[in-house]
Amino acid sequence: MTAYDLSKLPVTLDDVRAAAATIQGVVLETACNQSRTLGEICKCNLWLKFENLQFTSSFKDRGALNRLNALTAEQRPRGVIAMSAGNHAQGVAYNARRLGIPATIVMPVGTPMVKVENTRRHGAEVIISGTNLEEAGAFARSHGAAHGMTLIHPYDDPLIIAGQGTVALEMLAAVPELDTLVVPIGGGGLISGIAVVARALKPSVRIIGVQAELYPSMYNAISGKDLPMRGDTLAEGIAVKSPGRITTEIIRHLVDDILLVTEPQIEQALATLISIETTGVDGAGAAGLAAVLANPGEFAGRHVGLVLSGGNIDTRLIASVLTRELAREGRLTQLTIDIVDRPGQLAAVSSLLGDAGANIIEVSHQRTFSVLPAKATLLELVIETRDQAHLNDVMAKLAAANFKARCT
Repeated sequence: MTAYDLSKLPVTLDDVRAAAATIQGVVLETACNQSRTLGEICKCNLWLKFENLQFTSSFKDRGALNRLNALTAEQRPRGVIAMSAGNHAQGVAYNARRLGIPATIVMPVGTPMVKVENTRRHGAEVIISGTNLEEAGAFARSHGAAHGMTLIHPYDDPLIIAGQGTVALEMLAAVPELDTLVVPIGGGGLISGIAVVARALKPSVRIIGVQAELYPSMYNAISGKDLPMRGDTLAEGIAVKSPGRITTEIIRHLVDDILLVTEPQIEQALATLISIETTGVDGAGAAGLAAVLANPGEFAGRHVGLVLSGGNIDTRLIASVLTRELAREGRLTQLTIDIVDRPGQLAAVSSLLGDAGANIIEVSHQRTFSVLPAKATLLELVIETRDQAHLNDVMAKLAAANFKARCT
């Protein structure tokens, strides 16, 4: 078993225990429940830590409250400022209002409106600035310095890290047999706190970080690689271009591996959690399950703890993800069929689909904007089927009836 030197790290087990005492009775001790169904799918024993059920729907309440409580009597009336893509914003705003501390939150352009509005609802002033978290952070530092406010960093702060580490105290107390922890990484505050606790209490635990493939910042920092960072990810909560200095040090010493997950894998995990566990998570919250589903050999037979880190997601985005997942599973399909433009053809197609057990959701004729002959028309349908095998059967029946159908 590897020996870990924890003595020189900027955060200790005692710091995390002190944070636990600070937040006790205010921050929810969330459930850590076994999911037998997901475990069967993933071929491992799987427990879920439901941080998406915190009051602000994120683990960020923990670190925010621990940091705010440490403000001096002189700092409190001058207020605090933070940069955040949403979850840290709400954690700071909610707890600052509880403590009577003025709060200003700088959020990047493109932050989901549900997170912006929830932050305002908690009483904070919201400033939209910057195209990403780093640009928002630069504005927050200059604006905060100009107005005498204290910066509450989302991850690169020992008190924030200690607060997030209380997640691991609860998980290992609830499920001592855990041998693997899977944790999403943005700036690294959550996994750093968890790693400090796990290495102190159970050094043999495997600690696996997960990042979105579009934003592999910590992966690059630890591996020495230079993978590109770009685009819009469903997991905007962990879309961080510049990981923390403190968190990088801790992760390099204590974390076993960092896995990258694609956007389709994140979407699948999010849809799976909704359909099986009936729990809503955001993209970052789904990243851990995405990694387990995508790498079954890494976790087979193990006792795995997943942190569902947050649940702040726009309902329109949830609808889009669920619909896209139905399409991937072959349960919702758009068909294009070339038919002769004469009476009875639509009825014939409808009858065939009904006999095959497919449900027609939408119908559209396209006569004008088509390269088909004038006596032909393009029939566009959205149909619902049970699964991919059922869709294949429907397509075979259409072909047997001489209808030229294709999935689009």
